[in-house]
Amino acid sequence: MTSADTAVSVRDLAKHYGAFAALKGISFDIARGETFALLGPNGAGKSTTIEILEGYRDRSSGEATVLGTDPRHGGLAWKARLGIVLQSSGESGNVTVREQLVQFATMYPNPREVDEVIAAVGLAEKAGTRIKNLSGGQRRRVDVALGVIGRPELLFLDEPTTGFDPEARRQFWELIRGLKRDGTTILLTTHYLDEAAQLSDRAAVVAGGELVDIGPVHTLGPAEARIPIVRWRENGEVRQERTSDPGRTVAELFARLGEPAELEIVRPSLEDIYLDLVGSYEAELQQERMSA
Repeated sequence: MTSADTAVSVRDLAKHYGAFAALKGISFDIARGETFALLGPNGAGKSTTIEILEGYRDRSSGEATVLGTDPRHGGLAWKARLGIVLQSSGESGNVTVREQLVQFATMYPNPREVDEVIAAVGLAEKAGTRIKNLSGGQRRRVDVALGVIGRPELLFLDEPTTGFDPEARRQFWELIRGLKRDGTTILLTTHYLDEAAQLSDRAAVVAGGELVDIGPVHTLGPAEARIPIVRWRENGEVRQERTSDPGRTVAELFARLGEPAELEIVRPSLEDIYLDLVGSYEAELQQERMSA
């Protein structure tokens, strides 16, 4: 991947707070136009990574480049190319949704049309409502609207659908897909694994400040973790077999048992693989501590 094709480049990124290492030297690239998910449990280092890339927090060591610029030295022109949706809201409650968006739009050289953005985040009926009178989920939609109003080249989404109901989440997914079609690069953190699977081209799993795995979503985890499981009940007991050829296993069961009771084929989801990755990392870490 050439530098012209790369929106974000991270090499051996580390962040220390005294003796505590929040990041322990992670490396990854994000291509322009890619939607990239950063996954991990609370305290894994996801928010620290994003804050460093946004220029809000200094790194302790390593290298980082965002849209061709070191975030440490990014000026106003560089910041205008970014869209940021933080975990917590910072909007004023005494103005209406439209007034807030109009104000923010003036800060960018080529903003999106205000009412178009309001409609895209599902707040058309609340455009004239003061933000302080919105529900928590509606305020979260305002956060998203503020993040995309400037037509960013790179959009940071830190837990963007917190507080959204299922319908609102799917509407948001369509908004993100539209931004991707427009060529926007997106860095997403989310605790909703189905969201990462739906939206991301690639994902990285971080645990304990270390990069545990990275790649296209369908390739994460060890190969054996992605092998389907055939599960059935026989002689009153639930049995299962992990097999890369579940069709043949099912055919053999039918030949031996007739129609097996409670037969199902379970294909591991991203959540299953993610939990396996994080669990394996934590188990290895615990074993190292016990051996030290």
